[in-house]
Amino acid sequence: MKRIEELHKLSMDHHLALVLARRAKLASQGKAGYVAKEIWDDIDKKFESELEPHFKVEEDYLCPAMTAVGETALIEQLHEEHKVLRGIISNHEGRNDALLKAFGELLEKHVRFEERVLFEKAQEVLPPHVFKKIKEACKH
Repeated sequence: MKRIEELHKLSMDHHLALVLARRAKLASQGKAGYVAKEIWDDIDKKFESELEPHFKVEEDYLCPAMTAVGETALIEQLHEEHKVLRGIISNHEGRNDALLKAFGELLEKHVRFEERVLFEKAQEVLPPHVFKKIKEACKH
């Protein structure tokens, strides 16, 4: 299904998240040009400036609307993945290659879930006013 215009910003965020996930996975494997410490620093910056605001828009606007139409399983998955990603990012003491790999793999899986499943279902079942609120929230 073609992505509606009101969700374009969230989908663009997903593209940036996939780039970050790929870099995390490559750094965790010790690939040349990918330094784990630099990637962790970038993850911290991007989490604050991009990922967390993205999560908040989904949690504040998309989740209540999807729950209201009975799509609780999808929302439970979203919340659980957000929780685990936040936990990984906040684990400054346990940062190692395995955790970096786990972060990259989960972030990629999460983005794919949202794009291929959650957003598709949302476009099928939610009324237009929800998407207008999401688009407006993405401007801030």
